[in-house]
Amino acid sequence: MTAPYQLRVCDLRTDRTLDILPVQDVGFDDYIGKTGSMSGTIPIPNRQIAARARSVLLPGRTMLYLERGGQIAWGGALWTRTPTRDTHGYLSCPIQAGGLEGYYRGHRLLVDTLTAAGVDQLDIARQLITYAAAQAGGDLGIEIDYTQVSGVLRDRTYSRYDLPSIGGLIDQLAATADGFEWRIQIYADSSGARHRVLRLGYPRLAVGSTPVILDSPGPVGAYALPEDASPMATAWQSRGASVNSNQASASYPLMSSLLTRPDLISAGWPRLDGTSDYSSVEVQATLDQHALADLNRAAGTVIIPSVQYVTARVEQPQLGSYVRLRITDDWHPAPGLDARYRVVGLRVAPEERGRPEATDLYLEAA
Repeated sequence: MTAPYQLRVCDLRTDRTLDILPVQDVGFDDYIGKTGSMSGTIPIPNRQIAARARSVLLPGRTMLYLERGGQIAWGGALWTRTPTRDTHGYLSCPIQAGGLEGYYRGHRLLVDTLTAAGVDQLDIARQLITYAAAQAGGDLGIEIDYTQVSGVLRDRTYSRYDLPSIGGLIDQLAATADGFEWRIQIYADSSGARHRVLRLGYPRLAVGSTPVILDSPGPVGAYALPEDASPMATAWQSRGASVNSNQASASYPLMSSLLTRPDLISAGWPRLDGTSDYSSVEVQATLDQHALADLNRAAGTVIIPSVQYVTARVEQPQLGSYVRLRITDDWHPAPGLDARYRVVGLRVAPEERGRPEATDLYLEAA
């Protein structure tokens, strides 16, 4: 049987430990490219536990570390608590938390105009996190490595009048052609000290080179290998900001070049049009970079494999690490599938009656 989880409750800004509480019915996920989440239930067997939970589980200002066996399994900010009493009179407090990327995506806005000319794109991302930390109450102790460079220089002007989110600006910058990936990694080092680190990966985040081997038959109990052509495109054009400053005349948005994939058309694919909007982009070259990146992402069927295994049977890979998936069955007859993937997401489902805790890995072709 797997070890139980516990919840270390800390102050969001100072990281000072406030309490350690039991937690049940735990489920959590984490991703590269979107914000992870955690849910669980604090059992409330008596008035003393109720007082402790009520005083420290403060949505919007509490940091939660989900721990198991002395290790941090997940970390993020508490956003919702729901004290609950059932018809039998039993009290509990379900909670919902989100990864710290969500703080920058949904709760921090750019309120000053920032300009970068010929600046490495990773420096722009770091500048935005540093800007957020410089505002009163905005420093969450994010550690930043200033030595990493991509060699890709960008020109950007972010206007305070647009009130963009800090995380949204980083997402948009990362999504251009020749972009990067980012996340906030939460972990404890060998001394037990906790860290919140801005991780930037160019061209993508990767951890290690030796893959974890996942076999079916074997530890992999279920898998799904979806192929979805609905978001596919062989032609693309993006819209930018309005470029007309004369309010008396008609207003038209800046348009990117019309980009196509003649190689796919020649190979037999039909014309499939795609479009995207970047209402704050006013520079033609920048808009063209976004359109090119969007077309490259859409120029193929979307395949994000997922595999499920019993958590206790396999070492859980980190986001950005590699797995080697080997499957032999009727769909993949001998010699079967043998492919290398990168882990871009994971979801841990709690134990249920008659079913052990299971982990779903979401994979990207390496």
